[in-house]
Amino acid sequence: MIEVNAVSKSYGAGTAAVTVLDRVSLTVERGEIAAVVGPSGAGKSTLSHCINLLVTPTSGQILVGGEDLTQLTGAALRTARRSMGTVFQGSSLLRRRTAAQNIALPLEYFGVTRAGQRARVEELLDMVGLADRADAYPSELSGGQRQRIGIARALALRPSVLLADEATSGLDPTTTASILALFKRIRDEFDLSIVLITHEMDVVRETADTVVRLERGRVVESGSIASVLTNPKSGLARELIPDRAHQEPAEGETAWELVYSSGTVATDWLLSVSDALRTRVGLLAATVEQVDGTTVGRLVVAIDSAVSPETVADALAAAGVSGSPLGSRSRERSAA
Repeated sequence: MIEVNAVSKSYGAGTAAVTVLDRVSLTVERGEIAAVVGPSGAGKSTLSHCINLLVTPTSGQILVGGEDLTQLTGAALRTARRSMGTVFQGSSLLRRRTAAQNIALPLEYFGVTRAGQRARVEELLDMVGLADRADAYPSELSGGQRQRIGIARALALRPSVLLADEATSGLDPTTTASILALFKRIRDEFDLSIVLITHEMDVVRETADTVVRLERGRVVESGSIASVLTNPKSGLARELIPDRAHQEPAEGETAWELVYSSGTVATDWLLSVSDALRTRVGLLAATVEQVDGTTVGRLVVAIDSAVSPETVADALAAAGVSGSPLGSRSRERSAA
């Protein structure tokens, strides 16, 4: 379990100080994958470096398994870091070492016996599906294979926490999907707390249990993926399921932007809303999918402008949907 309590990080002093993180708090439970997202310069990588104490926070606490790492120094801190593995963008393998030798690096550093190293490396190579590439050098591996070796190396010391900083950046969609599936399998098999630093919203939607958005070093939105996507006021939901281009409503109709605000929206809800309003509800655009076991959706529909917004909102709410009008094209305006 990871607990980040009011962590701040500043560089410089006095009027020249630059605050990169400003009282950031988040919790990642065991067996949970948490994504940290935000624009470039938001503080995502700095947060990752603070969690594993590669960067010392200016203030606040970093607790892993209940132990406050910010209070540790020297040998005690080095021992605590063994509980955390890190996967870097581009895998960061040593090019003059084979795949097996790269995985063995942390084992060598902590004095594991040669026999112990061999057994652990073989186990990890098999786990990431590269048992036949043990003697290959990084230049002989594909990008996805290099990243798998990086993940294996991060797991060498049997950590309880895994930090992945842009681990799928630059990979093709098929390879990305395989790496994400590996993360989920690792989470399930080893009950890890995993933090994904990413700018790829598809990665968040497909893999994470919870998400935190940073802007200018501050948490501006957070929650489970399902709760974010069913929140009609969520700006993050718009990034996770972007707006689709839609056709204009017909004359005398208003376009409504809708969000599934309940995880139990019936498949025939459009028909029930149409019946309740006694008018046609036209579908102009839609994205509906299952995310973490919850049906989520963003849609644009056309509804007769003569029906009051309050009546429409009530009918939608009864179906587990929230929405607001985007605009209308009245017959009078069209005629003009």
